[in-house]
Amino acid sequence: MSLPARDEDNATEERDDGAPIEVLEAYFEARGWPCERTGDGEIVASAPGSWAQYELRGVWRPEDQVLQFLAFPDVKVSADKRAAMYETLGLVNEQLWLGHFELWSSSGLIVFRYAALVDGGDDGLSFEQAESLSEAALEECERFYPVFQFVLWGGKSPTEAIQAALIETAGEA
Repeated sequence: MSLPARDEDNATEERDDGAPIEVLEAYFEARGWPCERTGDGEIVASAPGSWAQYELRGVWRPEDQVLQFLAFPDVKVSADKRAAMYETLGLVNEQLWLGHFELWSSSGLIVFRYAALVDGGDDGLSFEQAESLSEAALEECERFYPVFQFVLWGGKSPTEAIQAALIETAGEA
């Protein structure tokens, strides 16, 4: 009968739906980062950086085969600084190959976000891909955190902030 086969298919489908989140969870745990499943297809972790403690969030959308990956650099923008921050984000996003920064209008939080298409086949998300997603998000947050701070607290224009923060140093002191 076909009924047991459907049950097997449903069980397999349920396992596949959570697979990217399970791989992210394994990666976060391997790094020693505290993490928690916040619902079906969602996980949140806390990762240390040199500038801030970052919240990493993975949200799996099985119907689209998309893993949404977010990193929050612990930067909140007050209403009076939003225009300058929108300009800053435009300049920052020109520097990125993958993902983008945005300002969430409801909360004033800055977030780094990108989506990854994850094949629904047997391969799913690999441990190496989970590492790449996480490390790329953290690297961009670390690279641009000073830019955000220069605009918010240092009184610099967006252009000045990017120039000051992205100076390439030669040699070591």
